[in-house]
Amino acid sequence: MGEPMTQTKQRTADEHRPTGAPAGLGGLGADRDDGEGTFDGQEAEALLHRARELVDPELRAAIATLPGSMRQVALYHFGWQHADGTPAAGNAGKAIRPALVLAAASALGGPAARAAAVRAAAAVELIHNFTLLHDDVMDRDPTRRHRPTAWAVFGDVDAILAGDALQALALRLLAEDPHPASAMAAARVAQCVVELCAGQHTDTAMERRAPGDVTLDEVLAMAEAKTGALLGCACALGALYAGAAVEDVDALDAFGREAGLAFQLIDDVIGIWGDPHRTGKPAGADLAARKKSLPVVAALTSGTPAAAELAELYGAKGAAAEEDLARTALAVERAGGRDWAQAQAADRMARAMQELARAVPDPEAAGGLLALAEFVTRRST
Repeated sequence: MGEPMTQTKQRTADEHRPTGAPAGLGGLGADRDDGEGTFDGQEAEALLHRARELVDPELRAAIATLPGSMRQVALYHFGWQHADGTPAAGNAGKAIRPALVLAAASALGGPAARAAAVRAAAAVELIHNFTLLHDDVMDRDPTRRHRPTAWAVFGDVDAILAGDALQALALRLLAEDPHPASAMAAARVAQCVVELCAGQHTDTAMERRAPGDVTLDEVLAMAEAKTGALLGCACALGALYAGAAVEDVDALDAFGREAGLAFQLIDDVIGIWGDPHRTGKPAGADLAARKKSLPVVAALTSGTPAAAELAELYGAKGAAAEEDLARTALAVERAGGRDWAQAQAADRMARAMQELARAVPDPEAAGGLLALAEFVTRRST
């Protein structure tokens, strides 16, 4: 996603940075060696791989209990089955959220707490995929994880019902879990789903508004509800299963929310400038849909000449031509949207680190959570 900004580039970004962006923060997205600490991507990859190994059997067992049509859609969505029902070795996703559950449990309760939290981690992954199934329908996204989305293959109704079923499975996993924290975890997940729905409602309502009518505060609040809430919930569940004190549970929830907002900022940058061969989505898909993502709203509210050009492009009727998408991406960048999003991601990560230190002051114990947070905000695809 680009190298850290040089001093000249930083001065230019500062001159055109929308209100609220912290100065002096370079670009995130690529591994750096800038004297500010090192990032061990291998540790994060190992945690994600281990989470996938632990959680997938729980997911498969839960999905196996669904009626035929919903089971078929769910198995296809997770990449475990082709549309014709034959087995597939597809991509079920990175398992970031279940990895956070397990890392939080381990940070505050050690290996025993991590082992006890596997069902909770599976529940969070089911909730995440319920939202993906519904989001793809609402956004009309044609592809996910390098193949057609579930609605594109099975239709809107089957995809929506499969998503509903995954949500029910998540709550059933927690309800049947004998762990003493399971009831509190179920309540927290249910509240998180309400917040996710509220965030999605705000998002869809924003898409109907004129380009210049959406503020940065509104879009940041929406992103926290849509993305930060579930990452915060994941970390809080791990803390609950570790038997942590209320203040530590809340601190890890705040850590996850801040890291989640950083994640969304980077994800929105990738949605505009990411490589489609690596993201699995068409180039400029967010711009083609005229989504009011974080970099776009930052650019629209920057007061720059490029902002006016962007508003005109976003207000145009009909499908955007390929050359218009390139102009739109350039206008977002020239108006400071990309630099603002990267700077905001760095700022949110700094806040996340403060919350993590409050809950887990031992750096070694916090290592897994730190590695995962760094991983999701240093992606370039």
